Amino acid sequence: MVTDWRPTASLEAIKARAGLLSAVRAFFAARGVLEVDTPQLARHGVSDPHIQCIPVPGHGFLQSSPEYHMKRLLAAGSGPIYQICKAYRDGEAGGRHNPEFSMLEWYRPGFGLDDLVDEVLSLFGELFPGVPSRTYRFRGLFADVTGLDPLTASHSGLIQCAEQHGAPEGLEKTAAVDYLMATTVEAALPAEQLSVVIDFPSWAAALAQTRPDTDGAEVALRFEIYYRGLELANGYQELTDADEQRRRFERDNRLRQEHGLNIVDADPYLLDAMRHGLPACSGVAMGVERLLMAQQSSDRISDVLTFPGDRA
Repeated sequence: MVTDWRPTASLEAIKARAGLLSAVRAFFAARGVLEVDTPQLARHGVSDPHIQCIPVPGHGFLQSSPEYHMKRLLAAGSGPIYQICKAYRDGEAGGRHNPEFSMLEWYRPGFGLDDLVDEVLSLFGELFPGVPSRTYRFRGLFADVTGLDPLTASHSGLIQCAEQHGAPEGLEKTAAVDYLMATTVEAALPAEQLSVVIDFPSWAAALAQTRPDTDGAEVALRFEIYYRGLELANGYQELTDADEQRRRFERDNRLRQEHGLNIVDADPYLLDAMRHGLPACSGVAMGVERLLMAQQSSDRISDVLTFPGDRA
């Protein structure tokens, strides 16, 4: 068997990672945000149909994010916290994905979504000096690129548009919108700009709060930030209602059943923490490798990983 033992990342990229992590820690130290550590192996995984945890028989799951544990810390009175950790997702491998990756995640009690966007852009101002930013509402951006309002256009119109852009037949409305966003709308964003997209459709709320839009349509208090063709950040004004969280877990599992995925038990520790009292807060997660790829104008995650999955 022929193997290549060498790292895929250059020494320059390895040093850039160290510099980025140092800059991140200095950023939060200056703002009084506490660095924390939570388990990477835990009893419960996530129910999100788009994310598949890696099971460890007899022990539970490798964690796809530190979110649930960090929210338990928040409910216990931690105050503002951040974490840099490993995360794991099954089936995510390719030019921009690796089953094991590094995640930066932080939570700000008392912050609304606008406050958190401002803080993310402050961090990005240090990581990507001089890069301008612009904010778009999801509906307006989607309509400008596709000619269709994702919330009010007909199911058939959205599905037909998606198929015209290469989507497989048989998609539902929400999947058609997700497909067009990922393949067409994101690609239309200026590469050399930090593009902030806010007010996602309510079906994409995940663990975010929702609110009625100006016409009564429900939108999610969620944002994503894109730069150089990469999604760099995904943030929420966090859901704090334990009963609504339980309903969303149940809805996720119905969707998982429909798509032939395994059922994931709701995390009772998280629900109990939320019943105790998760403070009003906003939180954001970003892949460290994505930040490095954006810094170095790379479109291959192997350029910034020492040993990706096929060499690990």
